[in-house]
Amino acid sequence: MNMTRAAEEAHVTPSAFSIQIKQLSEGLGLPLHEQAGKRLFLTEAGRAVAAASRDVLERLDHLGMELAEMQGLKRGCVRVAMITTAKYFATRLIGDFCRAYPEAEFVLEVVNREQILERMRLNLDDLYIMGQAPEGLEVVATPFAENPLVVLAPAGHALCDARAIPPSRLESEPFILREPGSGTRQATERYFAEHNIRPATRMTLGSDETIKQAVAAGLGLAVLSRHVLTLDPEGGPLRELDVQGFPILRRWYVVHLADKRLSPLARAFLKLLEDSRPVRLERDAAPSGPSDSKRRTP
Repeated sequence: MNMTRAAEEAHVTPSAFSIQIKQLSEGLGLPLHEQAGKRLFLTEAGRAVAAASRDVLERLDHLGMELAEMQGLKRGCVRVAMITTAKYFATRLIGDFCRAYPEAEFVLEVVNREQILERMRLNLDDLYIMGQAPEGLEVVATPFAENPLVVLAPAGHALCDARAIPPSRLESEPFILREPGSGTRQATERYFAEHNIRPATRMTLGSDETIKQAVAAGLGLAVLSRHVLTLDPEGGPLRELDVQGFPILRRWYVVHLADKRLSPLARAFLKLLEDSRPVRLERDAAPSGPSDSKRRTP
């Protein structure tokens, strides 16, 4: 719990925010937070007030949706959170949506997987764009685009001109990995385990852009989405290696909580994603399984 950050989000000074919390606590007759060291934690009463506040805000959101539907309005707010890698292609779709609904407000959060799962647990957004549907939450996950993972090397690397590189050859190369818990890292480690190889991990980074720079600097190889190359010029500092078993074919999903009541604008953006079917990236094989079925993750 962070009073200063909460005050910033409420657009008030920390002292004013602290006074308001104190007045609320006195009015309820119970302390809402307690301090342990330098950290603040909600009391049982504080957690109950927080839950009730979320219920009230959600009901007000639903009221706004109902009134908008009655009036046929195309204005309002859409809140979307997405994994960092998705920015390489999803921003084009967001641009299409904003041009179609110029009066709508689009609030976008670009975060890592841990953060997106926390936002989902707190019901902070309408929709989530991610590479792997979460476990342990009731959600509706719809695949809408391909997400092929490839092995990247710096231009001039000894393997750049090789063909059908065997997995065992990767064991002598240092790798730069995404942070633990990311879908890309899980897929990479699964590939290593399936082929019984243990390449050295030179470093772990939480940003695709930082990993690209590290690879370009010759610090190691990396497994990333082919989408990260879409904005790079032809003949740039990175090369995709022809490694057996790659690309690893994955999907991008648009996800929402199963009991989430989507606003008309959120439903419109969801439909845009479902209908977009971005052009398959060159050299991708057709993925197995149905491409447009919704599935509920228990």
